[in-house]
Amino acid sequence: MERKVKYDYAFKLECVELVINEHYSCESVGNKKGVSKSNVEKWVRFYNHYGENGLVPRKNRSYSSDFKFKILQYIQKESLSLRDCCVKFDIPDAAIIVKWKRDFINFGFEGLKQKPRGRPKKMSDFKRKKRKSDKPLTKEEKLLQEIEFLRCENDLLKKFQALIQAEEQAKKRKP
Repeated sequence: MERKVKYDYAFKLECVELVINEHYSCESVGNKKGVSKSNVEKWVRFYNHYGENGLVPRKNRSYSSDFKFKILQYIQKESLSLRDCCVKFDIPDAAIIVKWKRDFINFGFEGLKQKPRGRPKKMSDFKRKKRKSDKPLTKEEKLLQEIEFLRCENDLLKKFQALIQAEEQAKKRKP
């Protein structure tokens, strides 16, 4: 299944050719075609750096945490803009690098590691029974167990009594 793309290859190429060959400004091409100026600028940059392959829609890629860290270091060291960094390292959008930067600031190197995608697996409702030990129960443990049993029995009787009373009231309402 292919990813849905907002602007196809032919449309991007047409916009880039208007800028390069016809010497239109990115803003005028954007207004004429109904596209933002920044998108046209991005397409022109990728076209100039990678040729026509720079306009081909790419599948979602995953980047290693080392690659992300190297890019963040490179931006810091070279004082490179996010747009230039996107073109240099063939990253589709600057927002990706902004997210990496935010994750690195908040969580350190751990924030750059890949996160599992999709819904988390549903936890089972199965609860393990407590293991019975081979030792006999002490007197205190036996008494605590009996108290717990009596409390459960008392709660059950109270609920049963409340149910009987509710049925009797329902009978009284219906003459």
